[in-house]
Amino acid sequence: MSRPLLITDCDEVLLHMVRHMSAWLDEAHAIDFRPTGGFFSKAARRRSDGSIVSDDELWAFLDGFFATEMPRQTLVPHAREALERIAEVADVVVLTNLGEESLTGRIDQLARFGIEHRVICNGMASKGEPVARLIAEYSPSVAVFVDDLAGHHASVARAAPDVFRLHMIAEPEIAVECGPAPDAHARIDDWAEAVDWVLARFAGHPVAA
Repeated sequence: MSRPLLITDCDEVLLHMVRHMSAWLDEAHAIDFRPTGGFFSKAARRRSDGSIVSDDELWAFLDGFFATEMPRQTLVPHAREALERIAEVADVVVLTNLGEESLTGRIDQLARFGIEHRVICNGMASKGEPVARLIAEYSPSVAVFVDDLAGHHASVARAAPDVFRLHMIAEPEIAVECGPAPDAHARIDDWAEAVDWVLARFAGHPVAA
C-alpha cells in the first residue's frame, strides 16, 4: 500500500521570510514593508518621499531577496521536528513558488536546517495542478497539503479535492490579520499542534465537522 504524502509550502510555513525581507528592504533600500492581511500590494513605502512601491517593483525586490538574502531566513519553530515525525510514516515534498533557478539554493537552504526532502519549484503559478500531478505520481493512501496562501488552497480544492488542506501562517504579525482560508479544512499556525492534525489525517481520522 502506498505511503501517505505531505505536500508543504516553504516560506511562512517552514522558514520565516516576510520579517527578513522587511529588514532587508529597511537596511538596503530605505523602504518600510508592512504587509497587511498577508497582501503585498501597497505594503511597501519609500521613506524618502512616502511613495508607495508599485507591485511590479515589489516583485522585483522579492526576486532580489531570494537571489541574495536567503541566508537571512530562519526556521519556523517546531517545523523540523514535525517533518521528522511525519517522514517516519509518509513521503514529504516541499512545493515552493520560487523559480527553477532557485532550486539548488532552496535545497541547500533547507538542508542547513536539517530538512532534506524533495523540493519542487513552481514559479508563481497556482499549486492545484502540481499537487494533482504529485498525487498521480505517488498514488498516496492519503495526502495533506500545507500552505499560507488562501488562493493555493482554492486551486488545490479544485484540482485535487480529495487532498486534506491545512492553512498555516507562521508569521504572527500576518497570521493575526488573516482569517482561515475558506477552502482549507483547518487553520493551525504552530507545527507543534499541526503535526498531530496531519498524522491524524494519515491515520484515517476524518476532519471534524
